[in-house]
Amino acid sequence: MLSLVIPVYKNEDNLDRLLAAVENLHHTLDGQLQVVFVVDGSPDRCLDILRERLPSAGIRSRLLSLSRNFGSFAAILAGLKAGSGDYFAVLAADLQEPPDLMVQFNEILSSNQADIVFGVRSRRADPWVSEFLSNLFWTIYRLFVIHNMPKGGIDVFGCTREIRDRVVEFREPPTNLIALLFWLGFRRQFVPYERQARREGKSAWSVAKKLRYSLDSIFNFTDLPIRLLLYAGITGLALSILCSTVVLIARFLGNIPISGYTPIVLAIMFFGGFTSFGFGITGQYLWLTLQNSRSRPGYVVASAQEYGSDPLFRSPESIAQSSR
Repeated sequence: MLSLVIPVYKNEDNLDRLLAAVENLHHTLDGQLQVVFVVDGSPDRCLDILRERLPSAGIRSRLLSLSRNFGSFAAILAGLKAGSGDYFAVLAADLQEPPDLMVQFNEILSSNQADIVFGVRSRRADPWVSEFLSNLFWTIYRLFVIHNMPKGGIDVFGCTREIRDRVVEFREPPTNLIALLFWLGFRRQFVPYERQARREGKSAWSVAKKLRYSLDSIFNFTDLPIRLLLYAGITGLALSILCSTVVLIARFLGNIPISGYTPIVLAIMFFGGFTSFGFGITGQYLWLTLQNSRSRPGYVVASAQEYGSDPLFRSPESIAQSSR
């Protein structure tokens, strides 16, 4: 059975289309489908609509409601932990990734061709600014963090139960599950697809969230910024020694006039900014260390319901308890 995890946040307008797509998947997979909807503190009527529609939808499903908005990766982790299938997959609620991709994931995983399957964007129907920034981020990420990351980037994946069990064991704050799966290793397979344009509503993936995601993806999986700062400091020290030598020689030769105001101010501004930049990078790593040392749960399940027949059902209380 395939457990399909769908994080839901501000998707009220396209829930009808989402439920229709899930019902089609249910028939395509001959009923061997369990859908785990995770409402990630959505401020609209997503939770109420799902509670109304799921009892009569005719699909095996679970509905989790998080106590607040913890972010998509925390919602995915909650859904993975609540799933009870042999194989797992993740689908965005806005349906920009084609649902048929989940069928391909299931075929690859069930035939033991791979342990992890990634959906790779071959094309995307997004605004050019969004596409440019995405391509720029993934290019930098490929160069400096994960070299075998596909050029188009990855948003969805499927995995075996063994991989799921290993992922939910991690105690670090959820930041970039895709990078975490690459870090794990195991057998991988890539399935290309064309990312569709969003048909309803507006994406909640704001510029601020994208920037935070980019920084977390970098700082959590590489020490490159620290090393760059170290190299810059070594270079600056070498240049300062060289310049100091030149200045001392010129001073002994009597070739230096009275020191001016401008070079002093420029030096203070340059080194002050450079120091602040270094503290900022160091502070990011200190913050991550603090996050990990707190051992807080990555999410809190406020409620959980079960719909349809599921012999592997766990009670809402056990789901909520396991999230902690």
